[in-house]
Amino acid sequence: MAAGTSIVATSRAVLHFKHRPLLCPKRNSIAAPELRIFHPFQKLNGVLRLDRSRPNLTVCFVVENEELTASASVEEEGNGGERIGESRPVVTAAVAERMARKKSERFTYLVAAVMSSFGITSMAVLAVYYRFVWQMEGAEVPYSEMFGTFALSVGAAVGMEFWARWAHKALWHASLWHMHESHHKPREGPFELNDVFAIINAVPAIALLSYGFFHKGLVPGLCFGAGLGITVFGMAYMFVHDGLVHRRFPVGPIANVPYFRKVAAAHQLHHSDKFNGVPYGLFLGPKELEEVGGIEELEKEISRRIKLSAKN
Repeated sequence: MAAGTSIVATSRAVLHFKHRPLLCPKRNSIAAPELRIFHPFQKLNGVLRLDRSRPNLTVCFVVENEELTASASVEEEGNGGERIGESRPVVTAAVAERMARKKSERFTYLVAAVMSSFGITSMAVLAVYYRFVWQMEGAEVPYSEMFGTFALSVGAAVGMEFWARWAHKALWHASLWHMHESHHKPREGPFELNDVFAIINAVPAIALLSYGFFHKGLVPGLCFGAGLGITVFGMAYMFVHDGLVHRRFPVGPIANVPYFRKVAAAHQLHHSDKFNGVPYGLFLGPKELEEVGGIEELEKEISRRIKLSAKN
């Protein structure tokens, strides 16, 4: 029995490789769609009488009739077959549903961000105001306590950047990866397990603010300043990281600040894992990338984000 091979391409041409040219259609012939499939047992008697000493190889191009194809498509559609055109409304509906879900998630997180921001900001401002008024009720103004509060506010805000960088690398990407992993995966819903870290950082801030507000003296003043600095850093982190970088809610003009745009691009490179996770910090992320030679990639990411924002 002579072996035969049939290769069917997705285009309008069909290639048949045979030992015997008589088994292929003529070059100019038009074959119906059902003739495109070659069965190796066709004309078995002719194949058995083939002279094996003179094998022939013939390449046959079978031209498909457009009218027959169109009629077959109509017939297939009439028989209830699945057509490509029928899947488009389904895909469009799925895309619309996904966009609506994303819009709802962003609105939910926006409401939570605005409420927490205004709530924390108003409480912090009132706490600072009433504490300084309360301190100045006596005959002597406690300048050292006031200076300590201000200094610790700035110091705690800057120190939180270095704390977040260390914790991000040594804890979140290590022993606490099972929680932080949700931040590196596509989010389902407005919140993720990684948001727990924001609550964890808020606990010491609230404790320090409470102790410093209800007590007088240099140490309570320092505690109040530390809690205030942690609070300010947390609010800035939420707007830049969650809003600007990950677009969990719109941030308005913040997106047009050049340095914030640079920070967002640097953090995006952290998620791309091109430099073994660097940068782990946020506001000093561009400096971390500069130390590992990632300035060129940073500039490319900035350009990409600018083009993306221009399209939107």
